[in-house]
Amino acid sequence: MKHQQIIDKMTLFEKAALMSGKSVWQTQDYKHLNIPSLFLSDGPHGIRKQLGSADHLGLNKSIEATCFPTAASIANSWDEDLANRIGQALGKEARELGVNVILGPGLNIKRNPLCGRNFEYFSEDPYLTERLSVEYVKGIQSQGVAATPKHYAVNSQELRRMSNDSVIDERALREIYLPGFEAAVKEGKADFIMTAYNRVNGDYANEHPHLLDEILYKEWGFEGAVVTDWGGSNDHVEGVVRGSHLEMPGTGVAGALELTQAVTEGRLSEDILNQRVDELLDIIFKLAHEDTVSDQLSEVTVYEHHQLAYEAAIKSAVLLKNHQQILPISPDKQIAIVGDFAFEPRYQGSGSSAVNPTQLESVAAIIDKTDATNNIQLYKGFTREDKIQEELVNEAVAGAKVADVVIIFAGLPEIAESEGMDRDNMQFPRNQQHLIEKISDVNSNVVVVLSGGSPVELPWVNKVSGILHTYLAGQASGQAIWDLLTGKHSPSGKLNETYPLTYQEVPSSMYYPGKEATSEYKESIFVGYRYYDTAGIPVQFPFGYGLSYSKFAYLDIQLTDSELSFRLTNIGNYAAEEITQVYVSKEESAIFRSAKELVAFKKVFLEAGDSRLVTITLPQRSFEFYNPVTKRWEIEAGVYTIGVGESSQVIHLSTKVTKEGVDLTGLYSQTLLAVYREANIKNVSDDVFEELIGYPVPDKEWNTQLPLSANDTLSQMYYAKSGLARNVYRVMTYFLNRSIAKGKPNLNLYFNYNMTFRAMAKMTGGLMNQKMVNEIVRMVNGHFWSGAKGVTSAFFENRKITKKEQINE
Repeated sequence: MKHQQIIDKMTLFEKAALMSGKSVWQTQDYKHLNIPSLFLSDGPHGIRKQLGSADHLGLNKSIEATCFPTAASIANSWDEDLANRIGQALGKEARELGVNVILGPGLNIKRNPLCGRNFEYFSEDPYLTERLSVEYVKGIQSQGVAATPKHYAVNSQELRRMSNDSVIDERALREIYLPGFEAAVKEGKADFIMTAYNRVNGDYANEHPHLLDEILYKEWGFEGAVVTDWGGSNDHVEGVVRGSHLEMPGTGVAGALELTQAVTEGRLSEDILNQRVDELLDIIFKLAHEDTVSDQLSEVTVYEHHQLAYEAAIKSAVLLKNHQQILPISPDKQIAIVGDFAFEPRYQGSGSSAVNPTQLESVAAIIDKTDATNNIQLYKGFTREDKIQEELVNEAVAGAKVADVVIIFAGLPEIAESEGMDRDNMQFPRNQQHLIEKISDVNSNVVVVLSGGSPVELPWVNKVSGILHTYLAGQASGQAIWDLLTGKHSPSGKLNETYPLTYQEVPSSMYYPGKEATSEYKESIFVGYRYYDTAGIPVQFPFGYGLSYSKFAYLDIQLTDSELSFRLTNIGNYAAEEITQVYVSKEESAIFRSAKELVAFKKVFLEAGDSRLVTITLPQRSFEFYNPVTKRWEIEAGVYTIGVGESSQVIHLSTKVTKEGVDLTGLYSQTLLAVYREANIKNVSDDVFEELIGYPVPDKEWNTQLPLSANDTLSQMYYAKSGLARNVYRVMTYFLNRSIAKGKPNLNLYFNYNMTFRAMAKMTGGLMNQKMVNEIVRMVNGHFWSGAKGVTSAFFENRKITKKEQINE
């Protein structure tokens, strides 16, 4: 071990205490051993270091920092260099503010559009996620700050995220949900990994023998530290055994005593504990810096990073429709600007990633600074609350009648995209749809500027002439949007996910969200375009789709070994960037496959009229799949088609190549092949799914006849034996529903509603321990007086022990 001399000087209690945080955001420090404390902070798209009372849901005030576009936005740029530079900026701001560990980027696959946290994630595609994750990690860690890819793994829903069991087959796990993490570890050399709240095939992610011991350490060679999501430690002892180092937030004496007692009783080898301490110390000493720490960023940083946020917003916007080249807008037009988002921009999501921006620009404020204010009129049109206000609508319609062009700023409100809660549907807000339709009836030149981090149904798409999707474009969104609309820059973004026509077409719609005990990934590998393109399902906008003010021609494809080349020419009138995409397919296969898979891409800038030979090296896994029997990545022998195009559904060039490999005849039964070969996965039976995953399908529903356990959620108290517990449930539900009705969901209440009983011992800073939780569960199960007595006894016992132990002395 590297730090044997230090470990020899530590008591068993000190070693155990190092495995839990000192506070909500800091690790333990031991001054007598010269072991410093690390400061961890949320930061997928901006640093969220809190000033006062600490919370993990982004509710309390934090230091001003640059709010970059969210991951769902940046993924539309398909720009690895941009991702790296944003990572560097995040790392630089972290250093200035005294943050050692950034909790991000988020790498979960966008399995379903309704996940409330999709705005924090890159894509439905594992390769695009992989390439951007590597650059974020490299950029952050180039500044001496740790990146923390999260949430490992298969965390695709917010509902009951602390108790839900993600049931998934090994091939889907490897091919879809793990590549981003694998690349972040192998190429990015991430210093930290954050485990997810949920279980995966029965085991909690933070103590998962397959995910941690077998894959993360033995296969990928991870050399960093594993940290729980906040409150995500289930069995602390088992977590340490499997390779988890740090449970957060701090659990006080209680967490340390779990480990010391386990060592004393022989359930935890002190050698394993020493190994975890050594590994964590290695990261602590690597990241601890004696920098001058400030509670505000330098003026230079603020300015430079705002410019980077502007560039990122420009490159991430996607032009979805441009009928008769309505965009860019001519400056001599009479323009009506409509929509609440023009005055108060939708620029980020809600929850732990919420950033307090250094500055924030609205389009309305930008217009006030221009010389064109005489020919531009602004109308609110609607408010965030999904309620039609005819007075606002009528005012906007009157303005639209006399305008040459109407630009409507619309999209999902904040309530729709938040950590802790999923969306109920994919429908567009009713009041905004009503406004768009009313204005379209009186003016045919309507452009909609969309905001939001995930797909919505667009029933009005044929009633407007233009759609510019900015996703959640960060603090510089106002100027960026205006410059795109007026032609200072050409949009170059392409969708990181498919826009289906309706929610019913989504491959996981029949299984999402897992309502109670499990979340079944019955669609297997058929996520996003892998499903739509294989099953032949029409979509609103395909994966990789995006228009430009210019046009491009693809010519002369050549393939030599693993090097692909073709000629790209800008045949339009604008300087612009084109995102060229490479897909691989295999028509005849003994296994089920998607019709095509993204294997490479390159973003190319060309002046009008310019031409360039584009060369792309195909990655090693371009032709591989994960064989769940041999447990290896393998190539199936046969002929493959390599296609180059502008989206998953528009392929301009193609060539074929024959690959040597294995014969996979008989890998799957005919029953499995019959269901999955044509992506017929909307109603997969339990028998077929059981054959796919290789073990009995777990019960989907809670067993209401059994007593509640510490791993059940507070929301399950509706069937508790205790009448008091059932009343507590009713009160929680009442206030939760009331906050939703007001359009301002109570995130703390949502967290508690979906929280497990055991999490009480993990989220109270040592005020409660597991023994107290067990007694509370007894009360909930109908043994009120004996449970209350047990809670009281355990409370005073815990307080006595806490006073006795002095962690930092």
